[in-house]
Amino acid sequence: MKIKTEKRVQGLEKLGLTVAFTSILAACTQVSSEQNPSIAIDGSSTVYPITQAIAQEFKATKDNRVDLKVNFSGTTSGFKKFCAGQTQINDASRPISTAEMAACKQAKIAYIELPITFDAIAVVVNPRNNWLDSITVDQLKKIWSPKAENQITRWNQINADWPDRPLNLFGPGEDSGTFDYFTEAVVGRAEASRTDYVRSEDDNILVQAIKQDPNALGYFGFAYYQARPNELKALAIDSGQGPVFPSRETVEAGEYQPLSRPLFIYVNSSAVQKNPALKEFVEFYLDRSPEIVSSVGYIPLSEEGYQLTNIHFHRGKVGTVFEGKSALNLTMGELLRKQAKF
Repeated sequence: MKIKTEKRVQGLEKLGLTVAFTSILAACTQVSSEQNPSIAIDGSSTVYPITQAIAQEFKATKDNRVDLKVNFSGTTSGFKKFCAGQTQINDASRPISTAEMAACKQAKIAYIELPITFDAIAVVVNPRNNWLDSITVDQLKKIWSPKAENQITRWNQINADWPDRPLNLFGPGEDSGTFDYFTEAVVGRAEASRTDYVRSEDDNILVQAIKQDPNALGYFGFAYYQARPNELKALAIDSGQGPVFPSRETVEAGEYQPLSRPLFIYVNSSAVQKNPALKEFVEFYLDRSPEIVSSVGYIPLSEEGYQLTNIHFHRGKVGTVFEGKSALNLTMGELLRKQAKF
């Protein structure tokens, strides 16, 4: 009986130690979780190079103590995740739409809209294209409109002086904010586009394809052209006032129309209040934006523009200055006036 009692005591002691160890492990896990807050970012592939560069700098200053994940799936797909509470920041190459505003409202997710830079959508061809240096908006509409599908397939169908060669098209997919903006600006209605072209939400895939195809024509964010100016050929765009090449100067002057536009990050307002690391990251993002956007290849806002963006964030100004409308033909000055009135 004495032996059995001793074994029972030993068993209880082991059980006690196991329970204690489990409790300590759980406590350590909880502390570890608290010490490593998470931030999830998704959305625009156009904004992605900016966010990725800033995130790398931020993580370096924090010795990787923040679990910071930066992905891209397109502005539209990103807003679906953001309005479902799956991410805290959405990179966006267009303003939030009416439907997305309603989705966020239904999910009780308030957002802070923060313009961070301007972009010039680049229309590019292969460098071996020796027949084309500029293109009109009307010609782009003829190429990309839905009725061109399986009908406009050769270069000389656009202009008889151009060669009788295949016209191979490359562009963003339907989840892309660049797709939404380009189709509205060129075709006249957002999402109105032919579908018989090579589509990808990854702009690097489009870049590689156009580099290899002398008959290619495509479009994507300016930074992706800026990174490879000798491997791609950007076309000047003629909207009726003469051909204009995409550049910092033409965007700042409001001359590269209708293909210049602001880019944004949208931040979950309540998440900022609950997660100090998120607040710190956005502050870091806004502080580093002027330098990073230039190094990546985009066009910085004015000093006053960044000041207003900072004010809106620190005041927790929720909502959008666009009220579900597009940013079509918006200049830097007009964006500044919208921000100032908000």
